[in-house]
Amino acid sequence: MEKFAEMYKAFLAKGDPRTEKWLFVETPVPALILSSLYILVSICGPRFMKNRKPLNLKALIIPYNFALVGLSSFIFYEILATAIKANYSLRCEPVDYSNNPLALRMANATWWFFFSKFIELFDTIFMILRGKTNQLSFLHVYHHSTIIPNYWLAVRFAPGGQAFFAMLLNSFVHVLMYTYYGLSALGPEMRKYLWWKKYMTRIQLVQFCLFFTHGAYNYFLTDCDFPAGLNLLVLVYSTSLIVLFMNFYIREYIHKQNEKKTK
Repeated sequence: MEKFAEMYKAFLAKGDPRTEKWLFVETPVPALILSSLYILVSICGPRFMKNRKPLNLKALIIPYNFALVGLSSFIFYEILATAIKANYSLRCEPVDYSNNPLALRMANATWWFFFSKFIELFDTIFMILRGKTNQLSFLHVYHHSTIIPNYWLAVRFAPGGQAFFAMLLNSFVHVLMYTYYGLSALGPEMRKYLWWKKYMTRIQLVQFCLFFTHGAYNYFLTDCDFPAGLNLLVLVYSTSLIVLFMNFYIREYIHKQNEKKTK
């Protein structure tokens, strides 16, 4: 037990001292507890609502979605503006651990990206309370429960550097995604403006493929001074999401269309 405690302390000691005392960053405990509670709610919530009347949360969901559009837009702008001003490279971008204003700005944007994933857990809670448990797929729960500890690692050990690329793309995709959710929550009269729904899954797939390509290039083809373990994590995680989203796309947009044509 003492050896484990020493290893744990040594692990945390490698973290970025600039972000060490930031909210939910000092240790992985808050991130792991929240992810575990999220999984528990995802399992028990549908059972709790099984024989109960779904709630009408329209008055809450609309501002929630558009608030996330605003937050995602803010994160996207902060990362993009900082990357441009600091002359970031797509080929290799080490983490700047200095107290340079641009380095601190990127670290701050990384924290906001991490924190936004806490807020996005309400997606699932709203699904459960509204009785939309058919949308509560393994992909949905897997993605929401794993991204928080993944980005805890980024904020704690590498808040910036080439991790900016994944955060930039993902925040942009979330602007589109929560715009769609917000508009669709306004009512059936908005459906004619939401013809681009089927393209959202394609955009997400392209996003993960770009994550993988960027990570693979930096991991295998360059000698980039960026934590190799985090780069490998990006490769493994993006691969899992590509497989899961591809399976979802084939099931929802190819098999179901073929079934309709057959009928």
